Amino acid sequence: MMAAQALALLREVSRLEAPLEELRALQSVLQSVPLSELREQAAELHLGPLFSLLHENHREQTALCVSILERLLQAVEPVHVARNLKGDLQRGLTHPSDSVKILTLSQVGRIVENSDAVTEILNNAELLKQVVYCIGGENLSVAKAAIKSLSRISLTQAGLEALFESNLLDDLKNVMKTNDIVRYRVYELIVEISSVSPESLNYCATSGLVTQLLRELTGEDVLVRATCIETVTSLASTHHGRQYLAQEGVIDQISNIIVGADSDPFSSFYLPGFVKFFGNLAIMDSPQQVCERYPAFVEKVFEMTESQDPTMVGVAVDTIGILGSNVEGKQVLQKTGTRFERLLVKIGYQAKNASTELKIRCLDALSSLLYLPPEQQTDDLLRMTESWFSSLSRDPLELFRGISNQPFPDLRCAALKVFTAIADQPWAQKLMFNSPGFVEYVMDRSVERDKASKDAKYELVKALANSKTIAEIFGNPNYLRLRTYLSEGPYYVKPISTTAVEGAE
Repeated sequence: MMAAQALALLREVSRLEAPLEELRALQSVLQSVPLSELREQAAELHLGPLFSLLHENHREQTALCVSILERLLQAVEPVHVARNLKGDLQRGLTHPSDSVKILTLSQVGRIVENSDAVTEILNNAELLKQVVYCIGGENLSVAKAAIKSLSRISLTQAGLEALFESNLLDDLKNVMKTNDIVRYRVYELIVEISSVSPESLNYCATSGLVTQLLRELTGEDVLVRATCIETVTSLASTHHGRQYLAQEGVIDQISNIIVGADSDPFSSFYLPGFVKFFGNLAIMDSPQQVCERYPAFVEKVFEMTESQDPTMVGVAVDTIGILGSNVEGKQVLQKTGTRFERLLVKIGYQAKNASTELKIRCLDALSSLLYLPPEQQTDDLLRMTESWFSSLSRDPLELFRGISNQPFPDLRCAALKVFTAIADQPWAQKLMFNSPGFVEYVMDRSVERDKASKDAKYELVKALANSKTIAEIFGNPNYLRLRTYLSEGPYYVKPISTTAVEGAE
């Protein structure tokens, strides 16, 4: 019934010159028509007239048409949109209004996700060219939608050919000339495509765009360097990407730039990104191989922890946390001997005295460093984490307990995470049990006021309660209290006793 009313209004709209009233009516009727009913009538939905009305430079009319088309197009199959509304889509992509571009790109998005519809678009060079030019728009949402569609198209062989073996490549290179920001957007697209497979990386490399990105990475402009390293780091997130970067000598170049950073007064712009790049590389491949092959990286991380610049300290601490997140990385750090012990003293000091943001980063790094998966808790490794913990300060357990009582939820959670990281290691359980008031602190639900802190405390209780050695170290009564806490869940509130009130009557 409602669908019939909508169709009648749609016919009215296509007959009239300035159908504002009808458009308003149609928009409100459509809100109550189920999509399933619209789909049944899809063949009757003649959308051409609505698209024509978009181009009349009338703001309210354009807004109404966009809203109506958003709804109606959901009822139309992507193949139908691709075949029968080609011209409308093309015009929509060059429309001055961003909302029309976004509407059109969302349809392009539907088409490229549909294997039957996408071939219609791949043969339409003009439409693809308009999508490419959308990357150069002022509006970020428009640019992102365009990048997403092009990245999706390139998942197939036909799509790669359409993008890289036609004039579209020239269009991409043209768009890049718009300005720095747009150039980086195209680099992001190229890296997204390259990450899919060795073959797609090959297409991107042949296009010359990857080489151009890498030239900028090692070029003279420090701000450009800082932006490019992020894009190159995502290229290194796949195995074939890392292989390519190694073959092209890029990883060596990045290492050399780190070495030369000492004599560059502007190195603080790009050093953080370059060091993070190696941190990610180490954890994806092998911390030991990366640190042995690029000693300059490890050297720089240690050096940065001594810096007076909190940004540098933060990046160094994050990187140590990444390096030490698996056992091989922990052993690499352990091998540096007293240097690492001094670094731990420094992290302990920062955790107590730095700005809130840096404190949290120190605590997160410590959680990563001190955690040992149960199946890797050998005597040697347990001795190592115990000695690391004791290097942090005179009484590390009290230090973190103090932090976990502060009124900042982010800080409390970060401190609780450190306790959770060591909760299933027997030496830590003994420390906790022998520290006055610690077991009570763990059991006390009134300490945490907000959801995040209650969740973090619950994770600590869970790690303790599920440990094989806890009953023996904490004693059975405490073990049972932990199990009760666990079964009552993170947000349990004890019912208030009513006996006193009854007695008063």
